Amino acid sequence: MSYYNQPGGYQQPYPGQAPPPQGYGQQPQYQQQPPMYNQQYPPQGGYPPQGYGAPPPNQYPPQGQYGAPPPQGQYGAPPPPQGYGAPPPQGHGPPPGQYGAPPGQYGGPPPPQGQWGAPPPQQGQFGAPPGQYSVQPPQAGFGGPPTQPSLGYGPQQTANINVLNDVEAIRKAMKGFGTDEKALIAILSKKDPIQINTIRTQYDQRFMRSMVVDLEKETSGWFARGLAEISRGPLVSDCYNLMNAMKGLGTKESILDDILIGRSNADLNAIKQKYQELFKRSLQSDLKGDLSAGTEQMYDMIIAARRNEDSHPVTPQEIEQAVTDLQAGMGGFVGKNVPQVCQILTSKNDAQLRAIAQSYQQRFHKSLDGILKSSFSGHMQDALRLMVHRATNRAEAEAVRLEESMAGLGTKDELLVQRVVRCHWDRNFMGAVSQAYKQVYKKDLVKRIEGETRGDYERLLVACVRP
Repeated sequence: MSYYNQPGGYQQPYPGQAPPPQGYGQQPQYQQQPPMYNQQYPPQGGYPPQGYGAPPPNQYPPQGQYGAPPPQGQYGAPPPPQGYGAPPPQGHGPPPGQYGAPPGQYGGPPPPQGQWGAPPPQQGQFGAPPGQYSVQPPQAGFGGPPTQPSLGYGPQQTANINVLNDVEAIRKAMKGFGTDEKALIAILSKKDPIQINTIRTQYDQRFMRSMVVDLEKETSGWFARGLAEISRGPLVSDCYNLMNAMKGLGTKESILDDILIGRSNADLNAIKQKYQELFKRSLQSDLKGDLSAGTEQMYDMIIAARRNEDSHPVTPQEIEQAVTDLQAGMGGFVGKNVPQVCQILTSKNDAQLRAIAQSYQQRFHKSLDGILKSSFSGHMQDALRLMVHRATNRAEAEAVRLEESMAGLGTKDELLVQRVVRCHWDRNFMGAVSQAYKQVYKKDLVKRIEGETRGDYERLLVACVRP
C-alpha cells in the first residue's frame, strides 16, 4: 500500500473495472509537466525516485485494545466464513465516503469480508484508486506488479498548472514590513504534493530565491517549521527529517518509524534515491551508524524495499505457515529468533499482515500485538507493533501517534508538526485519521490540537486537519 493505505498515488483502474467515483481517495488530474521543471529524477531499479479509552502517555493500550470489547463475543471464536486479510465490506461501518473501519483491536483480527486477498471496495470508500497522472508506472517490483507510489513520490514532481496567483500571493505575504501569516496558512495548508512542488519551483524560478528559506526567515518557531515542512513537499521533508533524526547525539527512533515503516517499495526507493541526491550519502549507511544491532538488521530489511507488492495474493497456506514461524520466532524451547520475526513482518504486504493477525488470534487466543508487546521491548517492540497496526488500521495508527505527540507533560512539537503535515497530504486520509481519533479517544482532534498549541502555529495545524 501507499502511505495512505491506498493502492498508490496515481494508479490506473484495475483492468475491467470502471473508474472510481470522484471523492474518497481521489486526487485532481494533472498533465505531465514541461521540461523546464527540474524537480524530476530518472527511473532507477524498481522505482524512479503510509469509553474514553485513552492509553497512557507514550504507551499503547494493553493487549492491543482501544477501549472496546472483542468483536463478536469471545477471543478465539471460529473465523468468519468470509475469510481473512480484507478491508471491511459495504454495509459495515460508516456510509461510503467515510472512513469505513471502526477501531477494534490494535493488532487483532480485522473485520471480515469477501475472500482471501480481495481487493479494496471501489464505491467511494477510503482506499479507492486515486486520480490518474500522465506518468509511466514504475518497473515491476518484488512479488507481483508493483504498487504505485504515494502522491509526491513518483517521477512527476510538478505539473503544468497555473499557480501564478499563489506564487505572487506568497511573495506578497512576506514582502515589506510584517508578514501576512493568515495568507500563508490559507495558501499552503490545503495544497496536495504536486501543487506544492509546482508552487515552490515556480517561486524559486520567478524570484531567483528559495521559497523555503524565505518562509523560515520571515516566520519563527514551530510555525516556521510547519511551513517549511509543507513547502518542501512530502518526499524532501521525509529525507530532511530522517537526516535530522540521526544527526548529533542520540537517534530519534520515532521519526525513523514514522517515515519508513509500512511504506510501499516504491515510496522507500524514492526516499533512498532522494536522500542520496540531497546529502551525497546513502540512507543505509547513515542508519547503520545510528542503530543497535537488532534494530539495524530490521531496518536493513525495511529499506531493502522487498515487501510483497499489494498484488501478491493472500493464500491460507502461506498465512498459516507465517503464523507458525512467527510463534516459533517469538520464543520457545530454543529461544527467540528475532531476525525470523522481523523477516516475516517486513516482507508481507498489508493484506497478508491483516490475515496473519487474524489467524494468530484464532489459533492462539491472543492478539498478535499483545504477544509482540510481551516478547520485545524498546525500539524493536515499538517498530514491530507499528508494522502490524498500520497494516490492520492505518488511520487509527496515525491517530494514536498524534495523541502520543501531545500526551503527558509538554507537547512533542517536532513529532506533532511532522505527523499532522504527513497525514494532511491526503485530505481524505486526514479525515479518516480525525474520525479514528474521535472513536478512540472520544474527543475532537482539532480541539485537542488547539489545547496544545498557540498562535499561528495552532492555526496552521488546525487548517491542515480541517477539511
